[in-house]
Amino acid sequence: MLDNLNWWEIGALLLLALLIFGDRLPAVINDGLRMVRNLRAMARNATGDLSRELGTDIQLEDLHPKAFIRKHLLSEEDEQAIRKPLQGMYDNLRQDISGVHENLKGVAKAADVRTNGNRPATATGGTAAPAPAPRPSYDDAT
Repeated sequence: MLDNLNWWEIGALLLLALLIFGDRLPAVINDGLRMVRNLRAMARNATGDLSRELGTDIQLEDLHPKAFIRKHLLSEEDEQAIRKPLQGMYDNLRQDISGVHENLKGVAKAADVRTNGNRPATATGGTAAPAPAPRPSYDDAT
């Protein structure tokens, strides 16, 4: 949840919370933690009730509609029948993309002057004009 925050941003948020809530900050933190615990308990109770009603073992992750249908309503054969045409298209697409990737790597290698040693050909068929000499930097001149 807080993966994209660095330490300075977290410190700034804590300082802002201290300025807003002041002496009541510990009570606000306790209320927030109590609310999170209650929400987790409610989710566990709902999962347990649903498991008892359906007669199967349901985890919290199974409550997503796609996962629920896949686990409880489709048999292995049904799932394979649905997956087979899509898997073929995925394999063909992956093979095409890997072929394009290899072709692009070949073109990039052929166009790279540093590794090829030859000058690339121009559109007219000749070799390209020599590259301009690098300009000396200010640090080199002084």
